[in-house]
Amino acid sequence: MTSTALLTDRYELTMVDAALQAGTHDTPCVFELFARRLPTGRRYGVVAGTGRLLEAIADFRFEPDELAYLKRENVVSSDTLDWLEAYRFTGDIRGYREGELYFPGSPILVVEAGFAEGVVLETLALSTLNYDSAVASAAARMVSAAEGRPLAEMGSRRTGERSAVAAARAAYIAGFAATSNLEAGRTWGIPTMGTAAHAFTLLFPDEEQAFRAQLATLGTDTTLLVDTYDIRAGVETAIRAAGPELGAVRIDSGDLAVVVREVREQLDALGATGTRITVTNDLDEHAIAALASAPVDSYGVGTALVTGSGAPAAGMVYKLVSRQDADGSWVGVGKTSAGKSTVGGRKQPIRGLRDGVAVSEDIHVDDPPVEALDASVGRALHVPLVVDGETASGALGAEGVQAAREHHASAVAELPRNALRLSRGDAAIPTRYL
Repeated sequence: MTSTALLTDRYELTMVDAALQAGTHDTPCVFELFARRLPTGRRYGVVAGTGRLLEAIADFRFEPDELAYLKRENVVSSDTLDWLEAYRFTGDIRGYREGELYFPGSPILVVEAGFAEGVVLETLALSTLNYDSAVASAAARMVSAAEGRPLAEMGSRRTGERSAVAAARAAYIAGFAATSNLEAGRTWGIPTMGTAAHAFTLLFPDEEQAFRAQLATLGTDTTLLVDTYDIRAGVETAIRAAGPELGAVRIDSGDLAVVVREVREQLDALGATGTRITVTNDLDEHAIAALASAPVDSYGVGTALVTGSGAPAAGMVYKLVSRQDADGSWVGVGKTSAGKSTVGGRKQPIRGLRDGVAVSEDIHVDDPPVEALDASVGRALHVPLVVDGETASGALGAEGVQAAREHHASAVAELPRNALRLSRGDAAIPTRYL
């Protein structure tokens, strides 16, 4: 186990320190993770990172090395060091299933625990869900734009080495078919893909020798990169080397809408009617949509995906929304500052449905029981994730990723048609507090 305890901000621990000194550290509290708004123009968001977060919470332990650092830097008092040494999360966490859609105000994650136990998870929860959900939300738009054509995630070289693995996972949950990242394949069970870059072609005296070397190793079902030099000559060389059974060619430059049509005509004329065309070259959802009528068979997306296509963080926050008084009653609490107000109270979110189509995000405040919910008019959104400190089954590992992918597909199918538009607009459904 590698501890995740210091993947946090200093003020989380200094709050714990002060609460311990005040005797309020065990006050039962409810923390809520949500986004006040969607990125400008987006119509929905996608929850991703939940499985990663649950694993990180399980590893949130202050081991001797972490405690020694905190003591050396005089971050907290000796009493708090003792408390941190014994730290184990023992509370409850409920939230939206990974892969679920969210809207402004959706209570995506709810942590119920003593103040100190819950507040110390703030940075870890936000750093995980903000990034993963940003990538998944961008990926979902790209999947919609691709209209059923497969997409591969290939952005490892455009982000941090650990973020690359997280991005591949989030993109797969949102509907991408594969990743170029091998660690993501090993850890999360995501299909991997990849053949050769321009460097391989440039290694040889000419393009044909490079193609024949690749074919000798990978077979004729491989993908040959045909734009190192002249694309038309590259296509001709590729079919000469592989024959008309070549699996695919990849194009990474040029005016793709024009080039793809020319390549398709050339391949067909050469008898390679079954050879597929995959395109890369700094694609985002808008570029993919612009190629809807072009004879593209698949896409590879890198930079735009791993940076959230202009929204690299989902804008989520983690706030205390309720605390228990001495008499055991719950009191809703929240900020009232302009632009950053919080709706206090324990909550139960319901996806309002009409004939199977989402029409509203209904958030029942003060956590009333929602019993005998008719599936035709609504769907309860919270599921248990951690109960008494124990992680619920089915949310972790490759199994959890596959379940999240399947759930995402069903959640998207509930959206009204206008939700899939790439043009700027308001959230696809309104958020209502009831």
